[in-house]
Amino acid sequence: MARNLVRFDPFAELNALQKEYFGDGFLPARGSKFPTTDVYTEDDKQLTVEAHLPNFAEKDISVDVDQGALVIQAEKHEKEEDKKKKYVVRESSSSFYRRITLPEQADDSHISARFSDGVLKVVVPFKELPAPKKIAISSGGASS
Repeated sequence: MARNLVRFDPFAELNALQKEYFGDGFLPARGSKFPTTDVYTEDDKQLTVEAHLPNFAEKDISVDVDQGALVIQAEKHEKEEDKKKKYVVRESSSSFYRRITLPEQADDSHISARFSDGVLKVVVPFKELPAPKKIAISSGGASS
């Protein structure tokens, strides 16, 4: 009687997780669960940062300006207790961190942030920088 033998691969689940998050390469696969961040300027008047944070609540997110950089952090901890199971506490956490260097013309005293439908939108307005000062050049004859 022939038996079907299945070779045990201890890394099969790890490989499946790697493919889920990274596809077959080093870049995240389409539809991956990693949050994305878009950074763009609008009419050279402001810098806009959109962080897609669908699994976080507003209370989990902080936005700060630190030494000329915009710092966005989100952290969520979940704790579950189930008396029927052997473990005492089951915890999971997820976090997000982005540090974006602000341009020289950023007006960090007027930054605004809004969180809606899982998207954090931070707007950094630009202030007018003084125009370069024009130096007049005088023509003078050099005598020897």
